[in-house]
Order: sequence, then structure tokens, then C-alpha cells
Amino acid sequence: MEVAVVDIQGKKTGRKVKLSEAVFGIEPNTHAVYLDVKSHLANKRQGTHKAKERGEIKGSTRKIKKQKGTGTARAGSIKNPLFRGGGRVFGPRVRDYSQKVNKKVKRLARKSALTIKAQENAIIVLEDFQFDTPKTANYLNVLKSLGLENKKSVVVLAEPNKNVYLSSRNIKHSQAVTSSELNTYKIVNTNSLVLFESAVAGIETLLNKA
Repeated sequence: MEVAVVDIQGKKTGRKVKLSEAVFGIEPNTHAVYLDVKSHLANKRQGTHKAKERGEIKGSTRKIKKQKGTGTARAGSIKNPLFRGGGRVFGPRVRDYSQKVNKKVKRLARKSALTIKAQENAIIVLEDFQFDTPKTANYLNVLKSLGLENKKSVVVLAEPNKNVYLSSRNIKHSQAVTSSELNTYKIVNTNSLVLFESAVAGIETLLNKA
């Protein structure tokens, strides 16, 4: 599959990049994509939620009223969950939400997600560029030239590029990442994937590992 390379004005440069069929043209495995995305979202959860149960509440242990003759239900502790200020019944506890996904499944998921984007014609190959200083307006101009100013987009760099990264940081619907930071969730959670021309080879090398 060949994709035309465009510049930051959105015009074709006359060059084309051939995308590897082993990465961008496989039979998509949607279940692998599901597993990897689920794992990614689960791993982002802190799991620090906690509510005190009746055994953890501070309070007197005396019997608060006599057992019989009150006309109401018996009660033995002020820490009873039925009372205001009492402990919570089966409250949330601190836990680890992380889920493990095998490396080969993750790799298959990323290949599948990239293939789906390629089939949707949602991949743009952009000529490498550099900003002299970090400036959000410059980054927005590039997005406008590509017709992505109002769409979710991920710009994939071949290597860390401080000025481009800082220029994208204030834009809610777009982000700049390196090819090694690109994961399945970022791919499926975007309308368009913008690949730096030099990043294509890096992605293919990374995903073609045995």
C-alpha cells in the first residue's frame, strides 16, 4: 500500500511511502484490539478508593440501648452500618486493577489497529518538519492545512521533538507522540493518524520483531 507524502501546507510533495503489508495490511484481529485497549484503560486506574467498614470506625463499643422493650429493632453498636456515621457495608477497598496482556497479543493489536486505520484511509504521511520555538499557533496551522483542526488526531514522531511536543500540549483534540509511545488505544481513539515520514520505518521495525 502506497501513501502520498504531504508537506505542512497539506500539498503533495510528489513522493510516496510504501506501507508494509505485514504491519498495515494484515487481517485485523478485533479481539486482540479489545484486550489491549481494556488492559490499557484498566492499568490507568489508581485503585486508591477506600471506605471504612464497621470494624474500622472509631466509636464506643457499649450497647446503645436495652435489648427489649423499646419497640424498635435491637441495636448493639453505634458503628452499625444502619446508623448515621456507621461503617459502610462492603465498601470499596484499595485494589490493583492492572491486567496483563502478552507482548505478541499487544503487537498483533497494534498491527490490527493500524490496518483498520489504513483501510479507512485515516493515515496521513507528513514530511518531517521542525519548529524553531514552541508555539501552539504553528501546530494549529499544520492541523488546519491537513483538515484536522476539528478532528481528533495523533501525530507520530520518529524521535523526541521538544518544540513540536510542547506546541501540541495545549490542544485538547491532538497530541504528538514518538513511534515507541504509540499504543493501540491512541490509534483507535483518533480520527486521523499523522505519521512523520521518518516514523514509518520505526513503526514497522518495532512491530516486525519476532
